[in-house]
Amino acid sequence: MEIDYDKIDDTVLALLHLTSFQEGGIFRAWKGHDWEALNRLHEKGFISNPKSKAKSVILSDEGADRAKELFGKYFQKE
Repeated sequence: MEIDYDKIDDTVLALLHLTSFQEGGIFRAWKGHDWEALNRLHEKGFISNPKSKAKSVILSDEGADRAKELFGKYFQKE
């Protein structure tokens, strides 16, 4: 089976929106997801480096916008 890692990354990013919160004008999200997916999202510029001691990551402006968009796409009822 061939795995589409971009789809996995999109789903993880959407779930980061679900657990996101705003702190001092910065969007953060709990990082309880697959480490490889989090690393790929960091490489794509959507989140801060997940390898910190913090229990959350910072979403870039682009990452927060994309996370919200994907959450609506995958989980909003029509």
